[in-house]
Amino acid sequence: MEVEIGIGKSGRRAYGFDDIAIVPSRRTRDPEDVDITWDLDAYQFQIPLVASAMDGVVSPATAIEIGRIGGAACLNLEGLWTRYEDPDPIFEEIATLPTDKATARMQEVYSKPIEEDLIGQRIREIKDAGVTAIASLTPQKVQQYAKHVLDAELDVLVIQGTVVSAEHVSKTAEPLNLKRFIREFDLPVIVGGCASYSTALHLMRTGAVGVLVGVGPGQACTSRGVLGIGVPQATAIADAAGARIRHLDETGVYVHVIADGGMRTGGDVAKAIACGADAVMIGSPLASAYEAPGRGYHWGMATFHPTLPRGARVYAGQKATLAEILTGPAHENDGTLNIFGALRTSMATTGHETLKEFQKAEVMIAPSLQTEGKSMQRAQGVGMGSR
Repeated sequence: MEVEIGIGKSGRRAYGFDDIAIVPSRRTRDPEDVDITWDLDAYQFQIPLVASAMDGVVSPATAIEIGRIGGAACLNLEGLWTRYEDPDPIFEEIATLPTDKATARMQEVYSKPIEEDLIGQRIREIKDAGVTAIASLTPQKVQQYAKHVLDAELDVLVIQGTVVSAEHVSKTAEPLNLKRFIREFDLPVIVGGCASYSTALHLMRTGAVGVLVGVGPGQACTSRGVLGIGVPQATAIADAAGARIRHLDETGVYVHVIADGGMRTGGDVAKAIACGADAVMIGSPLASAYEAPGRGYHWGMATFHPTLPRGARVYAGQKATLAEILTGPAHENDGTLNIFGALRTSMATTGHETLKEFQKAEVMIAPSLQTEGKSMQRAQGVGMGSR
């Protein structure tokens, strides 16, 4: 149903995670009986996670650790790890920059050219540890660096930008033909981001194995303010899941919907799956891991854009290990630890055994979910009042 915005303009109402609730069902299960494994192409993961391609979150070392825990991590092949042989001093400097100087200095740091030899070196570091290697390139650079990716035997390539379409038009340069590239490329490809039914469907028709859903919901992203674009995540995921159904009907091919951004707690992850996601891509929750290279800070891929920065350096703090954040145990009550234990419990509480079953969970509009009966928590800034 569309809402009239004014004479001559109307629009759909859209919902974010805080606007909805998962409804308990007549059946419950033991959490130990719930299966949260995720299969992507030939790869299986014990948790439905891809860590975001943020320099402050994913290093070769954290990618290896996340892989050992059971998830996957996406390394940014156009970030600090491919510009500097030893980026550790750069991370140390970024963590100490005053807020009003951070963006300008980061633009300088990222102006150093990419060292092409480091692309293969970083991929091999991850693969040599025996975990699935996933890495990202922007559409503008993917053809330039594709050979290095193939030579290093990357497992999954992510073609990622703020917004990626299957029909980019340019009067000054030959745009990447996603459909041709993906069909001729020897690796499975994930593409994104997108935030609408039509864009998701067109991206699925390129032959991608997965699409990233999310434009601007991340903690470090300012695209929604700078550009005025975006769709709240619950609606964006549900629309992309609808596109997945149509594509499956048309082709018999199942394309994975990966919710990208906007999730802080296990409850947010559960809502993303219930809205139709197959897996989630998260960054800020992992930026607070002791092992994260950003020293508690993180920033998006567009933060250092040379002409129009669309991100901020955000302080997430340092609160736990990667294992504690992802699979527990939890020593905080705000939902930011044991994220996938919370997903398992949410599925068990609503009686769903697998992720695909959980996608069918009943969801309702519930704007009072976060505040009802929580006046003391809000007043004291604890529990749900700390959000």
